[in-house]
Amino acid sequence: MKRCRQCTLPETYPGITFDTQGVCQFCRTYGEGESIRQRRATLRERFAQLLATERRPNGYDCLVAYSGGKDSSYLLALLAREYGARPLALTLDNGFLSPQALVNMDRVTQSLGVDHLIIKVPVEIMRQIYARSQRQPLFAAKTLQRGSAICMACIGLVKFLALRCAIERQIPFVAFGWSPGQVPLSGTLIKSQPAMIRAMQRATFEPLYAVVGEAVRPYFLEERHFRAADRFPYLVGPLAFSPYREDRIMASIESLGWKRPTDTDANSSNCLLNSLANRVHKRQFHFHPYEFEIAGLVREGILSREEGLARLTAGEDAQLIHRLEERLRPSTD
Repeated sequence: MKRCRQCTLPETYPGITFDTQGVCQFCRTYGEGESIRQRRATLRERFAQLLATERRPNGYDCLVAYSGGKDSSYLLALLAREYGARPLALTLDNGFLSPQALVNMDRVTQSLGVDHLIIKVPVEIMRQIYARSQRQPLFAAKTLQRGSAICMACIGLVKFLALRCAIERQIPFVAFGWSPGQVPLSGTLIKSQPAMIRAMQRATFEPLYAVVGEAVRPYFLEERHFRAADRFPYLVGPLAFSPYREDRIMASIESLGWKRPTDTDANSSNCLLNSLANRVHKRQFHFHPYEFEIAGLVREGILSREEGLARLTAGEDAQLIHRLEERLRPSTD
C-alpha cells in the first residue's frame, strides 16, 4: 500500500493526493502561516487568562472528560498541578473498560485529590449501538475519517453528557484529552454557543436515537439547557497546545500510580472494545481509524514514522475479538 513518504497516511484515506515526491497535501501545507509554536504559546496564555477570570472560588473550574487512558490522566494532572484548577472528572463507563483502567482512574483521582463522577451506561444500550455499527456506518463519512463508528458513538455520548453536566453545575470549561494529532489548533479553545452545539448534537443524537430510542436521551442536552446560553462553557483541549512528549506524559502519570493495561490494543490505554472497532472500520473503509491522528503525531515529531507505522500495522488479538463479539451478541433470554 502506498503511503505518504513524510507521515503515514495511506492511498486509501479519503481525498488524499500525493505530489511527485510522494508527499501528501496535509504534509505540504503543515506549518504554513503563523508559527505553530507561537500559536500554541498564545493559546496557553489565553487559556491561563480565561481560567483566572472564570475561576469558581466555591465550585469546579473545569469538567474533564476522563476515560482513564494515558492522555486524559495526564490532562487531569496538568490542570490540577500546572494550572492550579479544581477539576471534576467525568467518566462514561461503557461496560468495556479495561479493569486496569478502572484501577488507574481511582489511583489518579485519589492522588490528585480530584472529585470523580462515573456514569455507567446500561450494557444493552451500548450493545445495540455497537452491534449496529458493525453492520452499517452510524455517522457521516466525514466524521468517520477521524475515528471508528464505535468510538465516535462513545465520544459523542461523553461530549454531550459533559456539556449537560457543565451547564447544570455552572462549570466554565469542559476539557478533553485531545492529542496534537486529533484536533487542529483552531479548535482547541472555543466558547460553545447554543446554535453550534445544537447542530453538533443533532449529528450524533439522531443516529443513536434511531438505534436505541428514548434510552439515549438522558445523555444529551434538552431545551432547558439551550435556553441557558450564559452558562455554555468553553471547550478546551490543553494537550494540543501544551508540550506533548510521551515519555514526559508516562513519567507524570506513573508517579500517580497509573499502569498501562495489558489487555488493550496498541492505540488504546483504556478500552477493550478498541480492537474490534478498528477491525470493523478497516473492513468497512479500508483504512485504520487512527490514520489521521497517527499521521498528525508523526508530522509533529512526537512519533517517528516507524513508530507510527508500527501502531497502525499491529494486529488485533483474535481471542479478545472473539470474546467481544460474544458479549455483543443479542441475548437469547
